[in-house]
Amino acid sequence: MTLSVRFRDAMVWAAELHDGQTRKGSDVPYVAHLLGVTSLALEHGADEDQAIAALLHDAAEDRGGEAVAVEIERRFGPRVAGMVRALSDALPLPGEAKPPYRARKAAYLAHLETVSPDVLLVSCADKLHNARAILVDYRRHGAQLWSRFNGGRDGTLWYYRALVDVFERRGPRCLGAALALAVAELEAEIAGREPR
Repeated sequence: MTLSVRFRDAMVWAAELHDGQTRKGSDVPYVAHLLGVTSLALEHGADEDQAIAALLHDAAEDRGGEAVAVEIERRFGPRVAGMVRALSDALPLPGEAKPPYRARKAAYLAHLETVSPDVLLVSCADKLHNARAILVDYRRHGAQLWSRFNGGRDGTLWYYRALVDVFERRGPRCLGAALALAVAELEAEIAGREPR
């Protein structure tokens, strides 16, 4: 597959939208996550629209809500915008808080039971990239890492275990297996360091 100028435009716009944003508790530019998710999606069969949705998967959720989703649709079409909306667990207005962690994540898990395989691929790539980053950061920082996350240790582990269950049942199979492995590695690290 050849990626067109649309993909390049999405990459530039994603970098602009997330300019100055970093990964939780780090100095890593947020665009590194967007590129990592996009790479995983492309390596597992994403088409150009899915790759663009991967680049923009957090744009509406983190950078302006529905207004940004409307702009994504104007720039990249209804399929990309639909995937971005489906990949968002909330679309708050600027300055508006997201719903509470547990309710928001439970709603997203239920939502994953109904989405298309196109969305599942990008979502699983996103969650795999996040799980791997959490594992690396846990190895560096230990239990203090959990203060970065709204769900803390228990909520974060609950969510990622539940994601593994969804992706193992619904697909994509290869990415789901990789997510299961990353979560199992994280749980083993925790068991070795943190008493229950």
